Amino acid sequence: MEIQTEKGLKEALHFLEIADPAQAQLIIGKLYEYELGCEELSYTNRCCTFWLETSARLKTITDSYEKGQLLLSDWKQFQNFLSRDKFIYKPALYSVQTGYFTSALEYYNKQMEGNEKDPVHRAEIYRNAGICYKKLGNFENARVCLSQANDICPNTASVLAELADCYSLCGEDRYGKVLFREAFFLSAEDIDIDFLDSELIKCLIEKTKEKGHTGKAFKQWIPVYGVLCGIFNIKRELTSQEVGRLKQNIYAMESEFKDPSCNRDFLIPNLLNSYFWLIDHYVLTHEGAAKVNEILLKIKILDSSIYEAYIK
Repeated sequence: MEIQTEKGLKEALHFLEIADPAQAQLIIGKLYEYELGCEELSYTNRCCTFWLETSARLKTITDSYEKGQLLLSDWKQFQNFLSRDKFIYKPALYSVQTGYFTSALEYYNKQMEGNEKDPVHRAEIYRNAGICYKKLGNFENARVCLSQANDICPNTASVLAELADCYSLCGEDRYGKVLFREAFFLSAEDIDIDFLDSELIKCLIEKTKEKGHTGKAFKQWIPVYGVLCGIFNIKRELTSQEVGRLKQNIYAMESEFKDPSCNRDFLIPNLLNSYFWLIDHYVLTHEGAAKVNEILLKIKILDSSIYEAYIK
Protein backbone atom coordinates (compact mmCIF):
# COMPACT_ATOMS: atom_id res chain seq x y z
CA MET A 1 0.00 0.00 0.00
CA GLU A 2 1.38 3.41 -1.00
CA ILE A 3 2.04 6.00 1.70
CA GLN A 4 -0.58 8.37 0.27
CA THR A 5 -3.18 5.59 0.30
CA GLU A 6 -2.28 4.56 3.83
CA LYS A 7 -2.61 8.15 5.07
CA GLY A 8 -5.94 8.65 3.31
CA LEU A 9 -7.28 5.33 4.54
CA LYS A 10 -6.43 6.27 8.11
CA GLU A 11 -8.44 9.47 7.64
CA ALA A 12 -11.38 7.50 6.21
CA LEU A 13 -11.34 5.15 9.20
CA HIS A 14 -11.52 8.16 11.50
CA PHE A 15 -14.75 9.27 9.82
CA LEU A 16 -16.17 5.78 10.20
CA GLU A 17 -15.40 5.93 13.93
CA ILE A 18 -17.36 9.18 14.27
CA ALA A 19 -20.28 7.80 12.25
CA ASP A 20 -19.71 9.72 9.02
CA PRO A 21 -19.60 7.02 6.31
CA ALA A 22 -20.39 9.54 3.55
CA GLN A 23 -17.20 11.50 4.19
CA ALA A 24 -15.23 8.27 4.57
CA GLN A 25 -16.44 7.03 1.18
CA LEU A 26 -15.63 10.36 -0.43
CA ILE A 27 -12.01 10.01 0.69
CA ILE A 28 -11.85 6.39 -0.50
CA GLY A 29 -13.19 7.41 -3.92
CA LYS A 30 -10.24 9.78 -4.35
CA LEU A 31 -7.78 7.11 -3.17
CA TYR A 32 -8.92 4.74 -5.92
CA GLU A 33 -7.15 7.07 -8.37
CA TYR A 34 -3.83 5.98 -6.90
CA GLU A 35 -4.40 2.33 -5.96
CA LEU A 36 -7.46 0.78 -7.59
CA GLY A 37 -6.70 -2.86 -6.69
CA CYS A 38 -6.10 -2.28 -2.97
CA GLU A 39 -8.06 -4.85 -0.92
CA GLU A 40 -8.06 -2.64 2.17
CA LEU A 41 -9.75 0.14 0.19
CA SER A 42 -12.34 -2.22 -1.30
CA TYR A 43 -13.18 -3.69 2.10
CA THR A 44 -13.51 -0.27 3.72
CA ASN A 45 -15.63 0.95 0.82
CA ARG A 46 -18.05 -1.96 1.30
CA CYS A 47 -18.31 -1.01 4.96
CA CYS A 48 -19.20 2.55 3.96
CA THR A 49 -21.80 1.39 1.43
CA PHE A 50 -23.59 -0.77 3.99
CA TRP A 51 -23.52 1.94 6.64
CA LEU A 52 -24.85 4.57 4.26
CA GLU A 53 -27.94 2.40 3.75
CA THR A 54 -28.35 2.20 7.53
CA SER A 55 -27.96 5.98 7.80
CA ALA A 56 -30.70 6.50 5.22
CA ARG A 57 -33.11 4.36 7.26
CA LEU A 58 -32.14 6.13 10.49
CA LYS A 59 -33.30 9.43 9.02
CA THR A 60 -36.82 8.04 8.64
CA ILE A 61 -37.07 7.25 12.39
CA THR A 62 -37.74 9.84 15.09
CA ASP A 63 -37.81 7.69 18.25
CA SER A 64 -34.39 7.32 19.94
CA TYR A 65 -35.06 3.77 21.13
CA GLU A 66 -36.08 2.64 17.64
CA LYS A 67 -32.95 4.23 16.19
CA GLY A 68 -30.83 2.26 18.65
CA GLN A 69 -32.71 -0.92 17.82
CA LEU A 70 -32.12 -0.39 14.11
CA LEU A 71 -28.38 -0.02 14.66
CA LEU A 72 -28.17 -3.20 16.75
CA SER A 73 -30.22 -5.11 14.18
CA ASP A 74 -28.16 -3.78 11.28
CA TRP A 75 -24.92 -4.67 13.06
CA LYS A 76 -25.90 -8.33 12.89
CA GLN A 77 -26.76 -7.94 9.21
CA PHE A 78 -23.44 -6.18 8.69
CA GLN A 79 -21.60 -9.15 10.21
CA ASN A 80 -23.44 -11.49 7.86
CA PHE A 81 -22.73 -9.15 4.94
CA LEU A 82 -18.98 -9.36 5.57
CA SER A 83 -18.90 -13.05 6.53
CA ARG A 84 -18.66 -13.99 2.85
CA ASP A 85 -15.39 -12.08 2.44
CA LYS A 86 -12.18 -14.10 2.58
CA PHE A 87 -10.14 -10.95 3.14
CA ILE A 88 -10.81 -9.09 6.40
CA TYR A 89 -9.43 -5.64 7.09
CA LYS A 90 -9.73 -5.46 10.86
CA PRO A 91 -9.06 -1.71 11.26
CA ALA A 92 -12.13 -0.98 9.11
CA LEU A 93 -14.21 -3.51 11.01
CA TYR A 94 -13.22 -2.01 14.37
CA SER A 95 -13.85 1.53 13.12
CA VAL A 96 -17.35 0.63 11.99
CA GLN A 97 -17.99 -1.14 15.29
CA THR A 98 -16.92 1.99 17.19
CA GLY A 99 -19.15 4.21 15.09
CA TYR A 100 -22.18 1.91 15.21
CA PHE A 101 -22.18 1.31 18.95
CA THR A 102 -21.22 4.86 19.91
CA SER A 103 -24.21 6.08 17.91
CA ALA A 104 -26.54 3.44 19.35
CA LEU A 105 -25.37 4.23 22.88
CA GLU A 106 -26.26 7.90 22.42
CA TYR A 107 -29.82 6.91 21.52
CA TYR A 108 -30.17 4.56 24.50
CA ASN A 109 -28.70 7.13 26.87
CA LYS A 110 -31.41 9.55 25.77
CA GLN A 111 -33.98 6.91 26.68
CA MET A 112 -32.37 6.32 30.08
CA GLU A 113 -32.65 10.02 30.82
CA GLY A 114 -36.40 9.82 30.20
CA ASN A 115 -39.12 8.65 32.54
CA GLU A 116 -39.87 5.17 31.20
CA LYS A 117 -42.37 3.54 33.56
CA ASP A 118 -42.63 0.10 31.97
CA PRO A 119 -40.03 -2.01 33.86
CA VAL A 120 -39.58 -4.52 31.02
CA HIS A 121 -38.90 -1.76 28.50
CA ARG A 122 -36.61 0.07 30.95
CA ALA A 123 -34.62 -3.12 31.56
CA GLU A 124 -34.32 -3.60 27.80
CA ILE A 125 -32.91 -0.09 27.40
CA TYR A 126 -30.26 -0.77 30.08
CA ARG A 127 -29.45 -4.16 28.54
CA ASN A 128 -28.92 -2.65 25.11
CA ALA A 129 -26.82 0.17 26.54
CA GLY A 130 -24.76 -2.52 28.28
CA ILE A 131 -24.25 -4.29 24.95
CA CYS A 132 -23.04 -1.02 23.41
CA TYR A 133 -20.57 -0.35 26.23
CA LYS A 134 -19.33 -3.93 25.97
CA LYS A 135 -18.78 -3.63 22.20
CA LEU A 136 -16.85 -0.41 22.83
CA GLY A 137 -14.60 -2.19 25.34
CA ASN A 138 -15.98 -0.31 28.35
CA PHE A 139 -16.71 -3.37 30.46
CA GLU A 140 -17.11 -1.47 33.74
CA ASN A 141 -20.01 0.63 32.45
CA ALA A 142 -21.36 -2.42 30.61
CA ARG A 143 -21.65 -4.32 33.88
CA VAL A 144 -23.25 -1.34 35.60
CA CYS A 145 -25.96 -1.13 32.92
CA LEU A 146 -26.52 -4.87 32.77
CA SER A 147 -26.67 -5.14 36.57
CA GLN A 148 -29.25 -2.35 36.56
CA ALA A 149 -31.27 -4.26 33.95
CA ASN A 150 -31.08 -7.37 36.14
CA ASP A 151 -32.22 -5.40 39.19
CA ILE A 152 -35.25 -4.11 37.28
CA CYS A 153 -36.21 -7.49 35.79
CA PRO A 154 -34.35 -10.24 37.71
CA ASN A 155 -33.39 -13.55 36.16
CA THR A 156 -33.82 -12.54 32.53
CA ALA A 157 -31.84 -14.92 30.33
CA SER A 158 -30.76 -12.29 27.78
CA VAL A 159 -29.41 -10.02 30.53
CA LEU A 160 -27.62 -12.78 32.45
CA ALA A 161 -25.93 -13.98 29.26
CA GLU A 162 -24.58 -10.49 28.55
CA LEU A 163 -23.39 -10.17 32.15
CA ALA A 164 -21.68 -13.54 31.84
CA ASP A 165 -20.00 -12.36 28.66
CA CYS A 166 -18.71 -9.24 30.43
CA TYR A 167 -17.22 -11.24 33.28
CA SER A 168 -15.53 -13.65 30.87
CA LEU A 169 -14.14 -10.80 28.76
CA CYS A 170 -12.62 -9.39 31.97
CA GLY A 171 -10.93 -12.72 32.73
CA GLU A 172 -13.43 -13.74 35.40
CA ASP A 173 -14.47 -17.01 33.77
CA ARG A 174 -15.81 -18.52 36.99
CA TYR A 175 -18.56 -15.89 37.20
CA GLY A 176 -19.05 -16.17 33.47
CA LYS A 177 -19.63 -19.92 33.67
CA VAL A 178 -22.15 -19.56 36.49
CA LEU A 179 -24.18 -16.88 34.72
CA PHE A 180 -24.04 -18.52 31.29
CA ARG A 181 -25.31 -21.77 32.79
CA GLU A 182 -28.16 -19.96 34.54
CA ALA A 183 -29.06 -17.97 31.42
CA PHE A 184 -29.26 -21.00 29.13
CA PHE A 185 -31.25 -22.90 31.74
CA LEU A 186 -33.79 -20.08 32.03
CA SER A 187 -34.36 -19.62 28.29
CA ALA A 188 -31.80 -20.44 25.62
CA GLU A 189 -34.05 -19.13 22.86
CA ASP A 190 -34.11 -15.61 24.38
CA ILE A 191 -30.32 -15.25 24.26
CA ASP A 192 -28.92 -13.30 21.33
CA ILE A 193 -25.66 -15.13 20.69
CA ASP A 194 -24.66 -12.69 17.93
CA PHE A 195 -23.59 -10.14 20.56
CA LEU A 196 -21.55 -12.56 22.71
CA ASP A 197 -17.79 -12.09 22.29
CA SER A 198 -15.92 -13.95 25.03
CA GLU A 199 -13.75 -16.89 24.05
CA LEU A 200 -15.54 -19.01 26.64
CA ILE A 201 -18.89 -18.86 24.87
CA LYS A 202 -17.54 -18.54 21.33
CA CYS A 203 -15.66 -21.84 21.74
CA LEU A 204 -18.81 -23.49 23.04
CA ILE A 205 -20.88 -22.13 20.16
CA GLU A 206 -18.27 -23.39 17.70
CA LYS A 207 -18.24 -26.81 19.36
CA THR A 208 -22.03 -26.99 18.99
CA LYS A 209 -21.72 -26.11 15.29
CA GLU A 210 -19.09 -28.81 14.82
CA LYS A 211 -21.61 -31.37 16.11
CA GLY A 212 -23.83 -30.50 13.15
CA HIS A 213 -26.59 -28.63 14.96
CA THR A 214 -28.26 -25.84 13.01
CA GLY A 215 -31.59 -24.08 12.68
CA LYS A 216 -33.97 -22.78 15.31
CA ALA A 217 -33.05 -25.43 17.87
CA PHE A 218 -29.32 -24.61 17.68
CA LYS A 219 -29.26 -22.52 20.88
CA GLN A 220 -31.02 -25.30 22.81
CA TRP A 221 -27.99 -27.54 22.23
CA ILE A 222 -25.43 -25.03 23.55
CA PRO A 223 -26.03 -25.81 27.28
CA VAL A 224 -25.96 -29.54 26.51
CA TYR A 225 -22.43 -29.26 25.14
CA GLY A 226 -21.62 -26.77 27.88
CA VAL A 227 -22.05 -29.68 30.30
CA LEU A 228 -20.37 -32.31 28.10
CA CYS A 229 -17.34 -30.08 27.46
CA GLY A 230 -16.94 -29.25 31.15
CA ILE A 231 -17.64 -25.54 30.65
CA PHE A 232 -20.89 -25.42 32.64
CA ASN A 233 -19.18 -27.19 35.53
CA ILE A 234 -20.02 -24.91 38.47
CA LYS A 235 -23.16 -26.29 40.11
CA ARG A 236 -25.51 -24.90 42.74
CA GLU A 237 -28.32 -26.32 44.82
CA LEU A 238 -31.80 -25.59 43.56
CA THR A 239 -34.47 -24.21 45.84
CA SER A 240 -37.45 -26.44 46.62
CA GLN A 241 -39.58 -24.27 44.29
CA GLU A 242 -37.03 -24.63 41.48
CA VAL A 243 -36.92 -28.41 41.93
CA GLY A 244 -40.71 -28.53 41.77
CA ARG A 245 -40.79 -26.46 38.56
CA LEU A 246 -37.98 -28.52 37.02
CA LYS A 247 -39.80 -31.80 37.65
CA GLN A 248 -43.06 -30.36 36.34
CA ASN A 249 -41.32 -29.15 33.17
CA ILE A 250 -39.68 -32.54 32.66
CA TYR A 251 -43.01 -34.32 33.09
CA ALA A 252 -44.68 -31.94 30.61
CA MET A 253 -41.91 -32.41 28.03
CA GLU A 254 -41.93 -36.20 28.43
CA SER A 255 -45.69 -36.24 27.92
CA GLU A 256 -45.36 -34.02 24.84
CA PHE A 257 -42.59 -36.24 23.48
CA LYS A 258 -45.03 -39.16 23.25
CA ASP A 259 -46.99 -37.23 20.61
CA PRO A 260 -45.66 -38.22 17.15
CA SER A 261 -46.28 -34.67 15.88
CA CYS A 262 -44.20 -33.04 18.63
CA ASN A 263 -41.21 -30.80 17.88
CA ARG A 264 -38.45 -33.28 18.67
CA ASP A 265 -35.72 -30.85 17.59
CA PHE A 266 -36.55 -28.60 20.54
CA LEU A 267 -37.67 -31.20 23.03
CA ILE A 268 -34.59 -33.44 22.92
CA PRO A 269 -31.95 -30.81 23.89
CA ASN A 270 -34.33 -29.21 26.40
CA LEU A 271 -35.00 -32.55 28.05
CA LEU A 272 -31.31 -33.41 28.11
CA ASN A 273 -30.40 -30.11 29.76
CA SER A 274 -33.22 -30.54 32.30
CA TYR A 275 -32.06 -34.08 33.07
CA PHE A 276 -28.53 -32.76 33.68
CA TRP A 277 -29.88 -30.21 36.17
CA LEU A 278 -31.95 -32.84 37.95
CA ILE A 279 -28.95 -35.19 38.23
CA ASP A 280 -26.90 -32.32 39.69
CA HIS A 281 -29.67 -31.74 42.23
CA TYR A 282 -29.70 -35.40 43.25
CA VAL A 283 -25.90 -35.47 43.58
CA LEU A 284 -25.69 -32.24 45.56
CA THR A 285 -28.44 -33.31 47.96
CA HIS A 286 -27.13 -36.89 48.29
CA GLU A 287 -30.46 -38.44 47.31
CA GLY A 288 -28.96 -41.77 46.32
CA ALA A 289 -27.75 -43.55 43.21
CA ALA A 290 -31.15 -45.01 42.30
CA LYS A 291 -32.62 -41.65 41.32
CA VAL A 292 -29.50 -40.70 39.37
CA ASN A 293 -29.52 -44.02 37.50
CA GLU A 294 -33.18 -43.54 36.63
CA ILE A 295 -32.38 -40.24 34.91
CA LEU A 296 -29.28 -41.68 33.26
CA LEU A 297 -31.44 -44.39 31.71
CA LYS A 298 -33.79 -41.73 30.34
CA ILE A 299 -30.81 -39.92 28.79
CA LYS A 300 -29.56 -43.17 27.24
CA ILE A 301 -32.95 -43.88 25.67
CA LEU A 302 -33.29 -40.30 24.44
CA ASP A 303 -29.81 -40.00 22.90
CA SER A 304 -27.25 -42.76 23.38
CA SER A 305 -24.33 -40.69 22.02
CA ILE A 306 -25.00 -37.92 24.56
CA TYR A 307 -25.28 -40.57 27.30
CA GLU A 308 -21.88 -42.04 26.39
CA ALA A 309 -20.28 -38.59 26.36
CA TYR A 310 -21.92 -37.69 29.69
CA ILE A 311 -20.79 -40.73 31.67
CA LYS A 312 -17.16 -40.56 30.49
